[in-house]
Amino acid sequence: MNENTGSAPITDRRKAMLLGAGALGGLVAGTTPAAADRAPVRTSPAAAAAWQLKWSPNPATDGLSAFEGLEDDRSGSHPGVKHISVQGDSYRFDMHTGDRDGDDRQRNECKGMRSGGTVHKIGKDQTWRITYQAFWPSSLTATTKFTHIMQMKVQDVGGPLWTLTPRQKSKPTLTVLTLRDDDSNTEHVLADYAPLQNKWIGVEFEFKASNSGGYLRWVLRDGSTTVVDARTTAVDLWRDVNYLRPKWGIYRSIESSGLRDCYQLIRNYKAYQLV
Repeated sequence: MNENTGSAPITDRRKAMLLGAGALGGLVAGTTPAAADRAPVRTSPAAAAAWQLKWSPNPATDGLSAFEGLEDDRSGSHPGVKHISVQGDSYRFDMHTGDRDGDDRQRNECKGMRSGGTVHKIGKDQTWRITYQAFWPSSLTATTKFTHIMQMKVQDVGGPLWTLTPRQKSKPTLTVLTLRDDDSNTEHVLADYAPLQNKWIGVEFEFKASNSGGYLRWVLRDGSTTVVDARTTAVDLWRDVNYLRPKWGIYRSIESSGLRDCYQLIRNYKAYQLV
């Protein structure tokens, strides 16, 4: 027995046994942990959010099945004519001055996004990025009334949450019209419209579909030149019904002068969700 402590001397063998017990049930007071015991516990970090491609239709193979639905001359004002079609690697949307979708407007649009049998629905608080290239000929004129060439809408409910709209002001201007929480509209001027016509223009919309904390970002690119890259949070991007879906084509009032037979081409559609 040790005269000072009254306990058995700690031999090298007993020390090893005590340290072994500490590794399983907690370290004995006064002992030094082994290097393995001092190492921090490693856990797998949560996966960082990333953009996941959800939709990238090929006109040659997917055709018009790339969309959830078509609104092509719903009133039968131009019988025997298809206004939405595939043209090479693009989708083509035609509008004629005599086409009607009601007494005071015209509409030839596709709606929604489909891959095979799956319709991609934009849900509450989801963040998406939609990109494509558009060709706007001189015949697709800016108007004093509405001419929407892209819309984001709630499925089968009410008006659009935002639109891409060429408008005739002191000069032709490309704008984004957004809907605020109080249902008022805000007009955001993007660029002069004429310099963007008769060429392929890159279009990008990034958005979070929320009542609170939502945002909308828009980007236009002319080749390697960024024409505009801006965003707003003063926008209502959710209605507590159904789901959101984009629309493309031509939807315009006939109450503007200077309307002409026209078309829009769109290619390289892509839709990404942040997951």
